[in-house]
Amino acid sequence: MVEAVRWVIIFNGLAGIVALYRHFFRAANPTTVALTLLLLVLVVAANWGLRYAVVGSIVATALFNYFFLPPIGTFTIADTQNWVALLAFLGTAIFASHLSNRIREETDEANARRREAEMLYRLGRQLLQPESVADLLNFIPSSVASAFNSPAVTLYFAGGDRIYLSDPLRISSPHVAWKLDDTTKPRSGAQRDPDRSRADVLRDLREAMQLPAYKPPIDGFPSAIPLHTGVRPSGALLIEATSVSRETAEALGGLISMSIERAEALENSARSEAAQETERLRTALLDSVTHELRTPLTSIRASVTSLLSQRGLSDEERNDMLTVIDEESDRLNHLIEQAVEMAQLDAHKVHLEVKPQPVVALVNTAVDECREAHPAREIRVSLASTLPNVLADAEWIHKVLGNLLENAVKYSPASQPIFVSADRQGAMVAISVADRGAGIEPLEQEMIFDKFYRGQGQRERISGTGMGLAICRAIVDAHGGTIGVTSQQGHGSVFTFTLPVARS
Repeated sequence: MVEAVRWVIIFNGLAGIVALYRHFFRAANPTTVALTLLLLVLVVAANWGLRYAVVGSIVATALFNYFFLPPIGTFTIADTQNWVALLAFLGTAIFASHLSNRIREETDEANARRREAEMLYRLGRQLLQPESVADLLNFIPSSVASAFNSPAVTLYFAGGDRIYLSDPLRISSPHVAWKLDDTTKPRSGAQRDPDRSRADVLRDLREAMQLPAYKPPIDGFPSAIPLHTGVRPSGALLIEATSVSRETAEALGGLISMSIERAEALENSARSEAAQETERLRTALLDSVTHELRTPLTSIRASVTSLLSQRGLSDEERNDMLTVIDEESDRLNHLIEQAVEMAQLDAHKVHLEVKPQPVVALVNTAVDECREAHPAREIRVSLASTLPNVLADAEWIHKVLGNLLENAVKYSPASQPIFVSADRQGAMVAISVADRGAGIEPLEQEMIFDKFYRGQGQRERISGTGMGLAICRAIVDAHGGTIGVTSQQGHGSVFTFTLPVARS
């Protein structure tokens, strides 16, 4: 229908030019008529192609001869110069049509390459989003289908003979069979059979993977793009109902291959880092816990040995040794409790009973317990007059405040007070514990919240496992809050954690 309309427009245009110069501009010379006809032919070539322009050129030549070259009204040419003019017109019309058509085709091709480059660019950005190889492989088919307007895309990955579809419900994918020679015809007998077995599909996909280069779609079979890791075939991409240039297909195959290699490299790097971190934590755990366990065990063993070997001990000496055994047993029990709590928090096996809690009660309970354990230390409490309730598990927040207060006692001089304060900050309440100790180096202020990490300047002077602040951070994170430290060496540290305000 479109083609018929175009022919009608061409013939009517030629007839209109003839009528214009025959009836309205009779004084126009043949050169003007020829240029007008040539202009129409060029417009046709530029918009509809060479086939229409050549036919239009021949018809225009015949009309020019019949109506404008003497003897007018016949196809006979009396003057030799008119023969030259007529042949020049025909040659110019055909050659100009060819050039115009060539420009149009090159423009269309350039626009197509530009669109394909834009699609590759968008696809490249999308392929950077998945963080794992599995997510990327599932993401590739749908992304390629969307970028290249294909109804179905199949990705075959040789590692594990895995198949990924852009539309898992499209049972016709993947149905492709290719020969491994230089021809582009499907293998003899290959059919798009929805009942083909997985083994048949995998065989065809492996063959598509071994193709030396991109194969365009033929007879209803999809395009095949082999994927390579270096020089080794790693998979194949099948795109249905879409044809792209060989350069774009090769770029697409290279882009997907590099994306997969990048994801695998990131996963390998993450696994390597995880293994190194696990080894570091294991070493730190052994060093820290072994040291902390050995000290109370040594004291207990010495006391028990003395009780068993020295028969003539006084009641006071015996009580002193039993007190040592009791205190060191409590210390061992505390270490074990910390290890268990850390393991539970890491495994997210802790059930928090979060409910509205008054901040004053939370702070005062922890401060009273610290004062009872360290009656000589001065603890100053400063709370805002109107503090809202917070969403918290009182028992676990008590552990956070207890750890922070105990650290302030251990890491600051006995003559210096400890400060506890709380105020509202938007939708959160911030609770701070400050001391006037030696302070923490800037580079260590974030690391001290890591498991088993202890400050360089204090680890030899003050005992500890390095689990207290890690436990605090895990508890506060579970409540939806944050914890951090502000410190200046020689002037002390301020540890602050936040808890969400309870809705009234």
